[in-house]
Amino acid sequence: MDDIKDQTIEIMKITNGNICNRCLGRNFYPKISGKDNQERGHNIKNSLTLGKSLAGKSKECYICEDIFETLKNDVEHIIDEINSSRIEFSNFLVGCRLPTEILEKEKSIWDKIGLTSESIKKEINRELGKALALKMNKEVEFENPNVVVMMDYTNAKVDIQINPLFIEGRYRKLMRGIPQTRWPCRKCRGKGCEYCDFTGKMYPESVEELIAKKVILASKGQESRFHGAGREDIDVRMLGRGRPFVLEIKEPKIRDLNLKELTEKINEHCQGKVEVLNLQLVGKERRSGVKASSTETSKTYRAVVEVEKPISNDDLKILNTLKIIHQRTPIRVSHRRADKIRIREVKEVESKIIDSNHFELTINCEGGLYIKELISGDETRTKPSITSLLENQATCADLDVLEVNI
Repeated sequence: MDDIKDQTIEIMKITNGNICNRCLGRNFYPKISGKDNQERGHNIKNSLTLGKSLAGKSKECYICEDIFETLKNDVEHIIDEINSSRIEFSNFLVGCRLPTEILEKEKSIWDKIGLTSESIKKEINRELGKALALKMNKEVEFENPNVVVMMDYTNAKVDIQINPLFIEGRYRKLMRGIPQTRWPCRKCRGKGCEYCDFTGKMYPESVEELIAKKVILASKGQESRFHGAGREDIDVRMLGRGRPFVLEIKEPKIRDLNLKELTEKINEHCQGKVEVLNLQLVGKERRSGVKASSTETSKTYRAVVEVEKPISNDDLKILNTLKIIHQRTPIRVSHRRADKIRIREVKEVESKIIDSNHFELTINCEGGLYIKELISGDETRTKPSITSLLENQATCADLDVLEVNI
């Protein structure tokens, strides 16, 4: 107790006695009892008979400059800002920005006396959070809040950050010629020019844009980002149960969405080009989880293969020997992929003749195998390949993804 008394007296000297109970009590948790720092500071002064000597204190607190006295008004200010922004949310996190001099004064006292305690920022955040939770009947959420409220004491204003909304589902791409995400014009890089008819895009629509339009409208969000479990080429359909994706909506004002109704609206808007299934609200961790899963999956493809020389069903039997594939980064993607050899497994192959120069190939394989190059050989960069096994140059005429297993 003598140490506490000596430290308290030293604090009083530094602050000339102008210190509020909270800023005093904060330095002695948990050494001094009390339900909060306000009561703790009060107990310190009374137990050390310092109360009377401080009775004449009239100046603002040396450390916090009486910020704690304005907390009730600050809470009302924050609620007014939230109400005027018309944001829907179920949980929140609150923070604050303080003038540098307040933080420096607090640190200076700690350094002089050798104390380590909870910071003033942490206490303000906690008190604001408790009051806001009670007033708004909302929960404080530290890990993944819907909204982050920042009380800026340096500029006397409230900043509201609306965190993204994440919707997971699967999509089926029923038409060829549609990219997965918006493809900026290669000439103007999205600015708009004659080449792209001033759209800024290489293609008029994408899977992302078709899906996101109705979601942005329903959530009153600002923009979207699309995160897929891999992607198919523009000329490839995505069939079966669809490809997993997470749609990220920036700054949504509405989070409580009727996903069944939204699914119907999206599919109606997509007009048979794209279809979504199994929409569900998820946390932000699924964004990276879905993207990372693309090479940890098995996928089933169906291809129409064209060969230069006539072929028979007996010729196709050799394709059952396809097992382990060594595939160097394909020429067509070498400008955007690391040049390395990837080893992938073929799990099952089925084939049947369509005519003397075409056959249908169904292949189940490890994710990350480039099927067009497995067929063509890609100038021997893929070993073995359909071309090398048949000793007959093969090309992929049509390709569909039938299944993405995650």
